[in-house]
Amino acid sequence: MAGTRRGFLAGVAGAGAALALGGPLGAAPLAKVRELGLLRVGLYADNRPWSWDKGGGVPAGIDVDLAMAIADQLGVKHEIALFTADEDLSDDLRNVVWRGGLLGFRRCDLMLHVPFDMQLSSREDQVVFVAPYYREEFTAVCSAQTRDCNMPPQRFVGSKVGAELDSIPDFYLMGSFGGVLRGDVEHYPTGHAAALAVHDGEIEMAVATRAQIEAATADRSGSAAKHRTSPLPLMPSSGWDIGMAVREDSRTLGFAVEDIVTNMAGDGRMAALFARHGVTWQAAAATKVL
Repeated sequence: MAGTRRGFLAGVAGAGAALALGGPLGAAPLAKVRELGLLRVGLYADNRPWSWDKGGGVPAGIDVDLAMAIADQLGVKHEIALFTADEDLSDDLRNVVWRGGLLGFRRCDLMLHVPFDMQLSSREDQVVFVAPYYREEFTAVCSAQTRDCNMPPQRFVGSKVGAELDSIPDFYLMGSFGGVLRGDVEHYPTGHAAALAVHDGEIEMAVATRAQIEAATADRSGSAAKHRTSPLPLMPSSGWDIGMAVREDSRTLGFAVEDIVTNMAGDGRMAALFARHGVTWQAAAATKVL
């Protein structure tokens, strides 16, 4: 995989490679990261099970463990910078990867949990997308009392259902099936919280990402809640790859990170890392076709 992926990385903008050693101090290519002995990684705050503050400013989550593993493989220390999502991904990439935030947020060497998409990469010419490491999708979790979690969602009319506020699952439940569920939707700050609400008996069904649902189930290990096993009808997204981003002039770092992620996926370390958080690792689709 690494050879083909490197062809993509090197070919997006040929002139960018010449800048690899000339960028200003801050986000740094591989040689500078090793010289400084530190990898600064930007992760979303309040994004359980991927990254969140578990108290006292201590970050936790799948992406936190992965960032630490990458830094360890590079032979440097890690610095985790949790940041709050802005209006859209372009804003996050600008603030975290290639410029820095206007309020003093120092840009990072690497950002995790970025959608890995070729069309997106063609629009974001200040960054390079690397190392797809997981395939995500939306699904549902239902209470133990639900007869069939695979039944059409509109069959839940009259029962409380939940989703993260202003998310795709929220729009899906509010607007699909003629809007019949609109009056039944309860909103939560995250998909993980919505899934927990099913386990805690607050609602009968929640729609969230598979990782959020599996992690919530692990957090409520005694629950008999049921997972949906069939696709959600009319869901606008069939799934997406999650990867990473580096600044356009940090391709050497991107190459090294990609090799590390590839090796972790191949020798079982990636699956084991996800399993520690109750999530089943699913290889990114991009890694299966390259």
